[in-house]
Amino acid sequence: MRLLLDFFPIALFVVAYKLGDIYTATAALMAATAIQTALLYKIDGKVATVQKATLGLIVVFGTLTLVLQDQRFIQWKPTVLYGALAVVLAVALLVYKRNLLQLMLGTQLKLPTNVWRNLALIWAAYFVAMGVLNAFVTMYYSLDQWVEFKIWGYAFPIIFIVGQGLYIAKHLREDPPNTDQEPS
Repeated sequence: MRLLLDFFPIALFVVAYKLGDIYTATAALMAATAIQTALLYKIDGKVATVQKATLGLIVVFGTLTLVLQDQRFIQWKPTVLYGALAVVLAVALLVYKRNLLQLMLGTQLKLPTNVWRNLALIWAAYFVAMGVLNAFVTMYYSLDQWVEFKIWGYAFPIIFIVGQGLYIAKHLREDPPNTDQEPS
């Protein structure tokens, strides 16, 4: 269910683009992301900061796209989002000595401190790479090709997350056995 909810806005964006144009697709993306955010709130009782940032950027860049009738705003939104995420992770870690990934996931994963640091840096680098890739496709390819990239570009996060899973699996620490129980 969660995976379908994650892909809902981009799927609706692509369908609306194929049936209409970039402006119809942008309006559909804005509506779908608002619906997605509301559903996530209903499921979890809260909305993650990244989801709030995504919704905010889609509303701002989508509105600029529609009002100014300029597709470049919606095309550059992913680069801005990825860039912001990279900066936030890197600055929190390197300047403020706060590992945001560990703060968000540390209760669910038991990992050594150096692994958490590596993960934060790897995620920041991934966000930079994705932002640069989106910028490259935006600048050097047609709008149709950029929309196709949005579809097939979902392979990148899936591959990245699988790679992260393999890296994390090597470093997971097991909880010590519970010694309070009587042997059976």
